[in-house]
Amino acid sequence: MTDATSGASTRTSSVIKAPRDALYRAFTDPAALAVWLSPGKMTGKVHAFDARVGGGYQMSLFYPASEQGTRGKTSEWEDRFTARFVELTPPSRIVQAITFDSGDPAFAGEMTMAVTFEESDGGTEVTIVFEHIPSGIRPEDNDAGKRSSLEKLARYLE
Repeated sequence: MTDATSGASTRTSSVIKAPRDALYRAFTDPAALAVWLSPGKMTGKVHAFDARVGGGYQMSLFYPASEQGTRGKTSEWEDRFTARFVELTPPSRIVQAITFDSGDPAFAGEMTMAVTFEESDGGTEVTIVFEHIPSGIRPEDNDAGKRSSLEKLARYLE
């Protein structure tokens, strides 16, 4: 990562009314990821999945056709990425290294997503920390996307 702004990071948390093990499974099950990971009205498709440290998954997030002026990272309507599992500690922590499939240097490099699950009154606090966000992604957009995904996750599990 040679871009000077590629060191951006975000931290997003939400309490979800579900046990830690159910949340952990939702982050490590390709069928679940396809349902809840895509923010807003986007949809998701998991292309490959290997749930072990050193393994990971390839996934596409698709923008709805109704969004005018959308420009995806991979194609006009698609953000495709590869996530590699760096750490899997059930049911408390998952660390992934994520790279986008994009020819645009603004989306180049590897960002890290660390997810922790901590018991909380009424459920589990899910905290997602992104580090080394590519310069083409505004941190506030990353944060808004994760908040939207966590809302979908809550609806999926609650």
